[in-house]
Amino acid sequence: MEKGDYIFGTRAVLEAVESGKSIDKILLRKEMGGDIAREIMEKARLYGIPVQRVPMEKLNRITMKNHQGVIAIMAAVRYHKLENLLPALYEDGKTPLLMCLDGVTDIRNFGAIGRTANCAAFDGIVIPERNSASVTPDAMKTSAGGLLYVPVCRERDMLTAVRMLKESGVKIVGATEKASVNYTKIDYTVPVAIVMGNEEHGISDEVLRACDELAAIPILGKIGSLNVSVAAGILMYEAIRQRNE
Repeated sequence: MEKGDYIFGTRAVLEAVESGKSIDKILLRKEMGGDIAREIMEKARLYGIPVQRVPMEKLNRITMKNHQGVIAIMAAVRYHKLENLLPALYEDGKTPLLMCLDGVTDIRNFGAIGRTANCAAFDGIVIPERNSASVTPDAMKTSAGGLLYVPVCRERDMLTAVRMLKESGVKIVGATEKASVNYTKIDYTVPVAIVMGNEEHGISDEVLRACDELAAIPILGKIGSLNVSVAAGILMYEAIRQRNE
């Protein structure tokens, strides 16, 4: 990890959080307690930054300097908020077209989806704070820079994000093999957010229930499912095909 990719030390990390720097996550020594640890966790919660408790060995692998048990990993881009992005899209006269990733954890899949989202001119990608890949330098590299140009909204959890989208007039389309409707039969010309699930377990049950429509990609061979980044690309370009007609 390059030196510019992280900040270490209790006061330096707190100042970075309070100044609004784009932080991907904070690593906190597993055994660390006291007022400083509580303050870091409270500030992180306030600014929507995930905190991971990790062994000292992990912190030392990043830097052997006096990190005082805390390291902030910087995000490669500044995250957006749905509550700001959606009104801006409507004000610009756009029909929102978003990609929601419910527990996609593989950096390569995330980067590939970011690259396709940029090529397909999607208006944004939504990810949850926890149990998700995020905009790291590796993800940026895999996206071929695509994640620089697609707003990434990191929300507290996917269910809350989906509910916010629905309240804003956005139709939620869940991609799942459990669906009986072919993905080409869905109308993507209205405001739409496509939800893709975790690589192994798919969309979580609570988010699946919140979807307005469910879409299936036909699987004709012996393997039961597509790679999530490939499936996302298929759905993204179906939406673009319909909107271009």
